[in-house]
Amino acid sequence: MHLTSAPLVAWGNAWLSGHVGLDDAVDAVERRSGPNLIGTVPPGDLPFDGGVPLRTALVHLRGLGLSVFRLALPAWGDPFGLVGPAELNQAAIEAQEGVLVQLTDRQVGLVPSADRRGSSYVGVSWAPYPANDTVPQIPDLPEAERRLKLTLVEVAEQLQGVNDVAGFAPTVHRALGDPGVPALAHGYPPRAHRVAAQAERLARMVELAEPESGRGLTAHQARLRQEALRTLDAAVRRARVAAHAAIELPR
Repeated sequence: MHLTSAPLVAWGNAWLSGHVGLDDAVDAVERRSGPNLIGTVPPGDLPFDGGVPLRTALVHLRGLGLSVFRLALPAWGDPFGLVGPAELNQAAIEAQEGVLVQLTDRQVGLVPSADRRGSSYVGVSWAPYPANDTVPQIPDLPEAERRLKLTLVEVAEQLQGVNDVAGFAPTVHRALGDPGVPALAHGYPPRAHRVAAQAERLARMVELAEPESGRGLTAHQARLRQEALRTLDAAVRRARVAAHAAIELPR
């Protein structure tokens, strides 16, 4: 799926690490999603009532000790990348994504939603939530890459007995052949770019696998196919999060 949170994390970290300027980071984020507005950051000590532009919000957050952006890609039953409390987890799971922002004295969760006004304005509105001040448990990049490769092998073996395993429409094959824009920003190591690109392609495959393409399969084959896609999705989400975390930030 198209992630709103990933560009903010990638370009936000590139800015914090000094690889890009603030204006370049904001421009890169908003080229992908339109104007971004951030609401009042708990406990309400930032004048963000009604939402303020991303650039202004980042300047304010930097003044509060902003040190890292962390990507969260949860799913129902798998709150991966989240740290609680329940209100934040629920919102992020419903959105299937979110960002953790580390400040000097606390952590804040940002959950995106589409911001549509009239017939032409399309942007992103970020709802802030208090987050538990702990570091989420995520795999390092080599571990995530290894797990992704092993999962591809396991899924292929799991689906050997399923006829029309892929069952993908032509749109899927076209999407897999389209490299699109780079998933990461300047400053990330080559390995992170490679893992992010592979995970991006596989995420499209999981997303675009049409449910009706399983027609003609037995109940057992359909269940195998569904379980395989779920397993692959979990590995893809972990690889994407690990790639977005793989940048050297100032201490």
